[in-house]
Amino acid sequence: MLKDRSSDTIAAIATAMSSSGIGIIRVSGDQAVSIVSRIFAGKKANFDLNTAPSHRIYYGMIHDGDEMLDEVLVMLMRGPHSYTAEDTVEIDCHGGVLVMKKILETVIKYGARPAEPGEFTKRAFLNGRIDLSQAEAVIDVINAQNDYAVKSSVSQLKGSVSKKVKDLRKRILYQIAFIESALDDPEHISLDGYEAELSGKLDDMTGEMERLVRSADSGRVVSEGIRTVILGKPNAGKSSLMNVLLGEERAIVTDIAGTTRDTLEEHIRMHGISLNIIDTAGIRETDDVVEQIGVNRAKVAADEADLIIYVVDGSRELDENDAQIMDLIRDRKAVVLLNKTDLETVISEELLQEKTGKTVISISAKEETGIDKLEKTIQNLFYEGSIDFNDEVLITNVRHKTALQNALNSLYMVKQSIENQMPEDFLTIDLMDAYEQLGTIIGEAVEDDLVNEIFGKFCMGK
Repeated sequence: MLKDRSSDTIAAIATAMSSSGIGIIRVSGDQAVSIVSRIFAGKKANFDLNTAPSHRIYYGMIHDGDEMLDEVLVMLMRGPHSYTAEDTVEIDCHGGVLVMKKILETVIKYGARPAEPGEFTKRAFLNGRIDLSQAEAVIDVINAQNDYAVKSSVSQLKGSVSKKVKDLRKRILYQIAFIESALDDPEHISLDGYEAELSGKLDDMTGEMERLVRSADSGRVVSEGIRTVILGKPNAGKSSLMNVLLGEERAIVTDIAGTTRDTLEEHIRMHGISLNIIDTAGIRETDDVVEQIGVNRAKVAADEADLIIYVVDGSRELDENDAQIMDLIRDRKAVVLLNKTDLETVISEELLQEKTGKTVISISAKEETGIDKLEKTIQNLFYEGSIDFNDEVLITNVRHKTALQNALNSLYMVKQSIENQMPEDFLTIDLMDAYEQLGTIIGEAVEDDLVNEIFGKFCMGK
């Protein structure tokens, strides 16, 4: 039989394993205070951590027997008012890798065990301090790649998703309880006209859930970045643009058309958003087998892109290759860049606007002009300037989207049953399924394996 380890006192290094100014060793569990008290000597004589007031910071030394290990600050947080809702002690020491390891080894020597990945946050969830959606937001904050992702994750950590889910579950549960009460006591609770009333309430709930499911596309862009493809004819300046956006000479740039033969992928940040950007081979008709493969890959990348940046060489007339690219971007989110404005141009912004129907920006990749306007345009194109994460709930987690879609399908089934004039007890089956599907988002009635899988993705010490 496996031993229940949930009551063990756990310890881990909570900061990065590299030399730094400060390192933190986190200890949590019933014996956290007593373990640390045995290795911590406070500055004041006769100081006892066991009887010290909570939520205070104490200065002293960590020792293992007669050996002094480091000068530290100890932060004491007694449960339930701590991250894990258990007694927690954090030891702030000097940030050398060796000293952090020695202190952790000493804490373990005196009774703690090494924490598993994500075990501190898992305990916060199991002890009811946060729900599962908030726990998942913790790792999203840690992994955030841009300002919008941080804001979205912090909003979810504060409970934006769980509040919405709990509200929907409360409304669904009320309908279940009403139907079952009416079926149990038909003399006092009537269901006459109830189906029309329920149908209206279902319209409100399904509308909200549909908006949440749709928000997952924006949520993916926020958390993962905008899949961006740079298209254009050979020698239009695509690779030069790529280098400007990256701030380094990453792509090969020459005056020879067709230099870029394959896709080149990079991740960049601009003004708080992330672009997963792909430089592609110039699109043109060619007999070169290798170049044609690159052209085909460029078209495939364009099909899968969230955003296409079409680079036009302003010093050359438009031709059939440009017409082909215009067809590719016609029904897509795209920005057109009129490049090489440092030279004499033969194409106007007005002409490109007329032919593409897209926003046209004049730039010079060589002189790095117009890039700020491009960045602002992309920001407005995806986020309408800004997102207020205090008011708007974005679904950024695939698991949440799947559960919402399943719950939505169950509510659709309820509406179908009403149209088919099915008995009221049939309605409660799908209502309850919707209720339970939403419950999986916040961690009610979820399998242990799923919980372990989620927290297994966390870093050690969190």
